[in-house]
Amino acid sequence: MNSLHLEKKGLRCLAIAESFKQNSEKSILTGLVMRKDFVIDGVVFGSATLKGNDATEQILQMYYDLNRSDINYLLLSGLIVSMYNIIDIKKLFSSLKIPVIGIAYHESQGIENALKQHFPKSFETKINEYKKLGKRETITLHTNHNLFVRYEGCMLSDVHHLLNDLTLHGSVPEPVRISQLIANALFRKELSF
Repeated sequence: MNSLHLEKKGLRCLAIAESFKQNSEKSILTGLVMRKDFVIDGVVFGSATLKGNDATEQILQMYYDLNRSDINYLLLSGLIVSMYNIIDIKKLFSSLKIPVIGIAYHESQGIENALKQHFPKSFETKINEYKKLGKRETITLHTNHNLFVRYEGCMLSDVHHLLNDLTLHGSVPEPVRISQLIANALFRKELSF
């Protein structure tokens, strides 16, 4: 089990968020490198195919594109992105050997029915990918908001402590919030060309 080394001010995450519209072919993925003391020191971009299966590989490529050895963990805004492009959190952890945390902001009864509707010929494969993610666990932040998390390579107590430290208000940790702002701005800019 890896440790998140929560005592380090310079603890760095790669926080990934996305932006897309339902009629797009691809989403924009933004990766933001941020230290635990909120210093930003890196940005990387990628994309994922809507209704595709390439999000995991795209995230790995974004990590490798940074060409850095000082990223301590991955923080993902959702593990199901780009219209059911499911991120394999176990593969990310086994490939990168750093803790991986996926966060969601709302309770869910599951997505099996949506997968059957959107993937009538291949829903069984998608459902198997979804089930591999495992159950989400709920943590309550100091802001009294709940987050729903899945994680690999660390303990729930560390995840809770870390997300409390990174969340200044509301429910969205700062690295993810800023990564999302950049993804949204870039997406709007691309639409205007």
